[in-house]
Amino acid sequence: MANDKTARKTESKKPTGGGEKIVRLESLDVFRSIMLFLLIFLYDVSTLKSAPSWLFDSPKGRDQLGLLDVVLPGFLFAMGMAVPYALESRRQKGDPLWSVSLHVVLRTVALLVMGVFIANYEAIGESAVPKEWVGVGLVVCFFLIWNDYPKAKGYLVYSLRAIGIAGLLWFLYQYKAKGGGVFSFQSWGDLGVIGWSYLLCAAVILVTRFNLLLSLVAAAVAIALCTLPNAGIIKQLHLHQWAFLVPGGGVHAAFALTGAMTGVLVNRFGEKVNFNKTLLPLLLGLMLGALAAAYWARHHWVISRADATPTWLFTCCAIFFALFVLIFWITDVAGKGRWFKFLFPAGVASLSCYMISHLWYNIQALGGWDYPKMLNDGLLGLLRSLIFSLAVIGIVWLLMKIKVRLKI
Repeated sequence: MANDKTARKTESKKPTGGGEKIVRLESLDVFRSIMLFLLIFLYDVSTLKSAPSWLFDSPKGRDQLGLLDVVLPGFLFAMGMAVPYALESRRQKGDPLWSVSLHVVLRTVALLVMGVFIANYEAIGESAVPKEWVGVGLVVCFFLIWNDYPKAKGYLVYSLRAIGIAGLLWFLYQYKAKGGGVFSFQSWGDLGVIGWSYLLCAAVILVTRFNLLLSLVAAAVAIALCTLPNAGIIKQLHLHQWAFLVPGGGVHAAFALTGAMTGVLVNRFGEKVNFNKTLLPLLLGLMLGALAAAYWARHHWVISRADATPTWLFTCCAIFFALFVLIFWITDVAGKGRWFKFLFPAGVASLSCYMISHLWYNIQALGGWDYPKMLNDGLLGLLRSLIFSLAVIGIVWLLMKIKVRLKI
């Protein structure tokens, strides 16, 4: 078992030109699990009566950076890192390009559907079903449709998926907005942002694969399009009518493509024995470059996630480069990945963790349950949110034991 694990780590470090087997880095799953854990924690902190302001996202126009302003782009960065490994693995298994492309499209559609439903159902007005029940029903439908069923699929699996799809269609039919209208788009939500960013990133990686130069160029172009005057990828390409498809003007895709470039870089120079001579100086150099760019951008834009400013982009990238260097050293170089074992489900079943936390809030509202007042404020409130986040991860771990896990 230990030898297999060592082999997996070694395989993932080989420069890939098309022959070597691709296995994703342990440090990548740890990075993503930390971001997902923080996301669940911070969303629960937002339900407290009071908490330190630096934990939250900053409002539009405010020159300020909160922890939540860093976490979602961190997840996009980690997603981007994973894309080259995931797509190359499929191609090396013999999947033709059209099959891999179809997988990308279907995965994007799944994220967009879940994102739109989760982000917009709370605008419900009069309905035969309370919105809390709708929230519970949506999560159940998502699990029915996109659960990681056993490979030996039969009529039962198809029936469960059909029930899930029917449930979503029923919700659309009976939905009544507060103004009396039908279901209408308000926001893509977190999952929608991830979905569009994934699509743009995957489309680029299908062309560049593990070519380091092309990956660098793709990331540089995405960043440049977000920092030029009249910034934003959509604005630069004069595709204003499609602006609603790319939240943040494309800056989220820039995070993903920067992550993809980092993933290719790690694959090329991630040998453990040469870490101090190759990968460490490269990533630290990128971190210093991002800090210098952030310093330059600070003279032109405020630092704001809500406004998707280049200053925010560069500052976050500097943080991610530094954090990944630390995680890579701990897990892949020092071999201490077990330190993060309690976060493992958040790294491999991130979508399930996200949905279970959402499910809990609706169940709590339906039951009329509330925490004791002492747990809704101050340090005890923060401790409550910490325990809640760990509990969500624990529940997902138990669900994985019985083969219940969202996989798209």
